[in-house]
Amino acid sequence: MSLTFGRYLVSHNLLNVMQNKYLFFYLKTGGGHLAPARSVANHIHTRYGDKARVTLADGFAGVNKLVKVAVEDGYRRSQSNAVWVFEALYAINKLKVLAIVTAFIISYFVKPHLKRQILAERPSKIVIFHFFLIRPVLEIVKEYNLNVQVTVVVTDPFTAHPIWFLEQGPRFIVFSKRVKEFSIARGIPEKSIKVFPFILDEKFTKPLPETLARVMKENLGFDPAKRLVLILGGGDGMPRGKKILRNFVRYNPGIQIAIVCGNNTSLFRKAWQIKAKYNFEALHIFGYIDFVYELINIADVVVTKCGASTFMEILLSGKIPVVNNYIWEQEKGNVEFICQNRMGIYEKDVSKIPSRISELIFNPHIYEVYRENILSQKLENGTPVVSEFILFEQNSN
Repeated sequence: MSLTFGRYLVSHNLLNVMQNKYLFFYLKTGGGHLAPARSVANHIHTRYGDKARVTLADGFAGVNKLVKVAVEDGYRRSQSNAVWVFEALYAINKLKVLAIVTAFIISYFVKPHLKRQILAERPSKIVIFHFFLIRPVLEIVKEYNLNVQVTVVVTDPFTAHPIWFLEQGPRFIVFSKRVKEFSIARGIPEKSIKVFPFILDEKFTKPLPETLARVMKENLGFDPAKRLVLILGGGDGMPRGKKILRNFVRYNPGIQIAIVCGNNTSLFRKAWQIKAKYNFEALHIFGYIDFVYELINIADVVVTKCGASTFMEILLSGKIPVVNNYIWEQEKGNVEFICQNRMGIYEKDVSKIPSRISELIFNPHIYEVYRENILSQKLENGTPVVSEFILFEQNSN
């Protein structure tokens, strides 16, 4: 989808959004649902001011605490400590009967809260960023005969769970032809599906210019003349981050290392212990930060898990991802996209990561091959065009 189409949409019936209210529903199961919702909401607010009002709403706010804890905390804990539990539940719910049962149970608990919010807001359009909220929202719209357009943003770019496509009523925004074809195979009408570039915070639209990156590198306490490897997970830090970091420090190939621990206080504490034990002054340790964009842009290579937002932020910044961890099957397509297009490396053996990265960053030819492959994809930030599609495009169903 080109930016030309986006500009066309802006000029088409601008008055349609003058009094419209938009209700964006998300869940706090990882950052992959709130982040795109917030990016689109921010774009609309910045670009159109008071012409269109967007309300960001947590779909579990006001829901029974046991349900909230089971879904949200269960997701976080399984991701950090028992990923096999998440993967097992993911696989089981691929069976349509079980997926329908799961969706029904969640809908039963969530629907009363969603109903109060929808009836209070009376939005003209609802945008859903999590599959658990699709069924209850559609039921409320039908039950009260509301004239509300419902759009689902499928936040998994390459491997989408079938539970996204249990309902055929809404229109769908997806981020790859692969997911479009998958959704059609699940019975979604092709006319209801639109493919756009992935949604990211708009600062990732363009990489930081090299001169500014050098200044930023100095300002953050790094040596501009030395290579920098960034270890970056999600908000809960990098899985196996301690082992990855220890291997880097032991290997010590004359590089600088930055690790972002997020909210993972255990990893943060252990990182400082490793720094002290090995007297490794070239290690910079961060907790939860708001300058991920800057860190990615000053790094040469980013060691990461393969969450959708994180790996796309790395690629749009023109940096090379080295993936050590991904969640089967949810993130499998992300890894395949990186490796099949030779834009990065997947290395699950923690002990091999330092030598693989040294081969990469100290060999200019190999490094530039990966960089050129990233640039050749001509990746775009989909936030502007998705925002304008939501604002201006009328339902074609």
